[in-house]
Amino acid sequence: MLQTHNYLRQFSIKPSVQRSAVMDFLLKNRIHPTIDEIYSALSPTMPTLSKTTVYNTLDLFVERGAVRALAIDEKNARYDVDISAHAHLLCRSCGKVHDIFNLDQSLFQIPQTKFKIDSVEVSYFGICENCSNN
Repeated sequence: MLQTHNYLRQFSIKPSVQRSAVMDFLLKNRIHPTIDEIYSALSPTMPTLSKTTVYNTLDLFVERGAVRALAIDEKNARYDVDISAHAHLLCRSCGKVHDIFNLDQSLFQIPQTKFKIDSVEVSYFGICENCSNN
């Protein structure tokens, strides 16, 4: 849990029991979870945890840059603790979100324009390798 506390402090986030639990889950489960998935995983051992607390915690993490909110799923926001430049694939068969690395880094460069762009999200939709092989 010390690693989790140190990670939170890097982003000027004061570790609390709930914040540490949510971040620890994200660091150990790189599955791009939804709020419901995080809540379902943590609530059995944290009976005082609410979905509102999970939502507010993730909102703080995103605001401070510790986590990325992904808009890849039409039904739910998903969260990624890996804030490095990479893309995502949403598998239309299994519904899982997969990281895609080793892409041309120019995809993530912000173009010169009159807009004030502060982030780039690259998303792909298709069938993952596991589902293709079944």
